[in-house]
Amino acid sequence: MKTKVLTALQAAALIKNGDKVILGGFIGAVVPEAIERAIGERFINTGQPHSLELYFTAGQGDGVDKATNHLAHPGMVSMACGGHWGLIPRLQKLANENKIQGYNFPQGVIAQLLRDSAAGKPGTLSHVGLGTFVDPRLGGGKINACTEENRVSLMEIEGEEYLFYKRLNPTVALIRGTTADENGNITMEDECLFLENLAAAQLVTNMGGTVIVQVKRVVKNGELDPQQVRIPGIFVNAVVIAEESLHMQTFAEPMNPAYCGRGEKAQKAVKPRPLDAKKIIARRAAMELQRGAILNYGIGVPEVIAQITDEEGITDQMIATVEPGAIGGTPAGGLSFGASAFPEAVITQDQMFDFYDGGGIDQAFLGLAECDQYGNLNVSKFGTKIAGCGGFINITQNAKQVFFCGTFTAGKLEIETGNGELSIVNDGHISKLINEVQQITFSADIARRNHKPVLYITERAVFRLGETTLELIEIAPGMDLENDILAKMNFTPVISHNLKTMDARIFRDEPMGLTLPETLDAPVQKATKQAMIA
Repeated sequence: MKTKVLTALQAAALIKNGDKVILGGFIGAVVPEAIERAIGERFINTGQPHSLELYFTAGQGDGVDKATNHLAHPGMVSMACGGHWGLIPRLQKLANENKIQGYNFPQGVIAQLLRDSAAGKPGTLSHVGLGTFVDPRLGGGKINACTEENRVSLMEIEGEEYLFYKRLNPTVALIRGTTADENGNITMEDECLFLENLAAAQLVTNMGGTVIVQVKRVVKNGELDPQQVRIPGIFVNAVVIAEESLHMQTFAEPMNPAYCGRGEKAQKAVKPRPLDAKKIIARRAAMELQRGAILNYGIGVPEVIAQITDEEGITDQMIATVEPGAIGGTPAGGLSFGASAFPEAVITQDQMFDFYDGGGIDQAFLGLAECDQYGNLNVSKFGTKIAGCGGFINITQNAKQVFFCGTFTAGKLEIETGNGELSIVNDGHISKLINEVQQITFSADIARRNHKPVLYITERAVFRLGETTLELIEIAPGMDLENDILAKMNFTPVISHNLKTMDARIFRDEPMGLTLPETLDAPVQKATKQAMIA
């Protein structure tokens, strides 16, 4: 049976008042931009569709007016549940004004929840989120005062606590591929990620709803390689052929073949990054890298670690992964974050989080936004700014080692360095090491319970998660312990009896000559441990 080929406006007309809509995409990758824009235009012109419920796994948008921002008009949305809200300021505004109900759940949980709901399960049972703002004892992931329904509950199984996330019952899925055939079979050869498209299409199909897929082209039946079909036509109701400007590979790049593993893999010309605060932090973090480790780099300062490993010539000694599905290669940054150049493999987002949640990451390097005296971190909510947790909770609760990387203060921090020492020219006016965080995105108590090694790395000091608070274990050369560190904190950490000075190489312009310890590769270590257990 041939699938309908519609214009974006015709597809927009299929969305009914009160529909529960899954939105596909990761930042600007695999976003059905043409369809979402058309739905927004229809609402502006007619006031329909209204009272929509939106579900999105990852952050989708450019921070201004693309992707989910097209749907963020007063009256158009009644509820939104997403993993990351930082790129959708218009939807944030509606939530802050209590004009919509809102939830922020861990990105991996939502991806798995789509799959589990498609399988007819009552929901997703997970340890992810315990002790954080998603825990029903700490808010249940509700974003504002008007959000009352409890969608997360606490359960105990064989003496262990878990969170139960209620199933989703969507009626529409708006997703994207590259090529469709006449029967609606979809391949994704030009997309840098697969995400949870298949799970979303299966769920909505099983609910008797409507699945609409944006593509570049339609070909005749029999032209597609069946092993390359990512969304079978039995799960597709209609396709929309989008013009190139509304089908960019990411919101930063129209098409980069390297993100699909195509083209000539050129030798990277490594241009050293200037020695700023971010580079100092990334250098100190890179000293913790292990040969053969499977890694996850977060957004912000952790992105710079990949630049350091390039400069030091050690990038090929680890394997980087990105939560939406890319394994190996070089992770991209900015509005292309999520893609990787010349990845070794790409899997679906729910599969990647299965791997993460099971403890697959050896080392995770993530941002340090706001930290309290207990070691808890907040990266998800700052006053009225709803950043959202994204994959942060999944990753930090399950990686074997966690490293939080960020500047000691926030604001207009100015430093001088290059001679092996650090000097603060102008300190940031916002303290990041405070008595109590606004929202717990990383639970120090859960980390302690699991005996997880955790370091907090800044440009002037390194802390370790201690039994009750942070322990200061290193300070930068040139820093005064009292004036530059303790006086800029809202609490007093434990001072290590073996307080060290950070390696002077970190604060010099020339390369560090960094080498990784000659340890067993991580996969070998795992096999050895399994053999010992057996």
